[in-house]
Amino acid sequence: MPGSRAPTLTPGPTAGPTAGPTASPTASPVAGTDATAAAVASAVEVAARPAAAERGRLGRRLLRSKALPRLISPVVVLAGWQFVSSADLVSAAKLPPPTEVWSTAVSLATTSSAAYGTLQGNMVASLERVAIGFACGAIVALVLATTAGLSRLGENAVDPLMQMLRTLPLFGLIPVFIVWFGIGELPKVLLVALGVAIPLYLNTFSGIRNVDAKLAELGRVLQLSRRELVTQIVLPGALPQVLAGLRQSLGVGWLALVVAEQFNTNAGLGYMISQATQFSRDDVIFVALLVYCALGLLTDALVRLLERRALSWRRSFVA
Repeated sequence: MPGSRAPTLTPGPTAGPTAGPTASPTASPVAGTDATAAAVASAVEVAARPAAAERGRLGRRLLRSKALPRLISPVVVLAGWQFVSSADLVSAAKLPPPTEVWSTAVSLATTSSAAYGTLQGNMVASLERVAIGFACGAIVALVLATTAGLSRLGENAVDPLMQMLRTLPLFGLIPVFIVWFGIGELPKVLLVALGVAIPLYLNTFSGIRNVDAKLAELGRVLQLSRRELVTQIVLPGALPQVLAGLRQSLGVGWLALVVAEQFNTNAGLGYMISQATQFSRDDVIFVALLVYCALGLLTDALVRLLERRALSWRRSFVA
């Protein structure tokens, strides 16, 4: 039409790929080295995590263990002993400091003295005597206590004799044992065995007789035989007191050994004490006494471990 304007067409967007080069970043050698070091460090950290966690668990287990708190009081006593010696509250001639006692112990362990021998040699001799005496005394005590505890006839035959032996002065029997059995190892072992047997017999006999009568009645209701009643009810019920007697008998056995080894011996911790008394060596005496204490604590710990395993069924009321 005349006089009319033609519409203006606006071009649309161009389809297809955009022309022109695209810039691609180039990785530098320094950046690659840093990335490798970071990866190695991350791998090492990941590998170290289980070991660190295991160490943490071991530390927490050690803090929660029952053995560690039992060492607190001995450590406190040693610290107080060192303080008393350092402050000159007691003469070193009467109470040598722990540092001097430790030095003497190291010297006795590393060198053989003509007067005392070696510390480890004396320890072995004492352990041998107490082991043989304890085994003999414990076997006899358990057999006699079971016989007396399960039978009225056995009680009448065994218990009066054991009660008579209980009242005898244990250390007063040493001259009699020397006259009867000589001056060898036998009287020393017998003295330890007698010291072990008495408390173990008394505790085992009492444990058997104090088993709950309701448990025995339950066994009869279940028609258990005599052997089953004894092995499944009576002896397990008496086990707590038997183990208590075992701990007590070990203590008495070590006390008997201390005295027994001071007469006609040439080896043992008691022999060291006897020799040190003649030479006025209080430091050697304290070394022997501390070794006695350590061995007694170790044997008691073994019995406590046995007690925890054997009496795992027993409920504890200790907070």
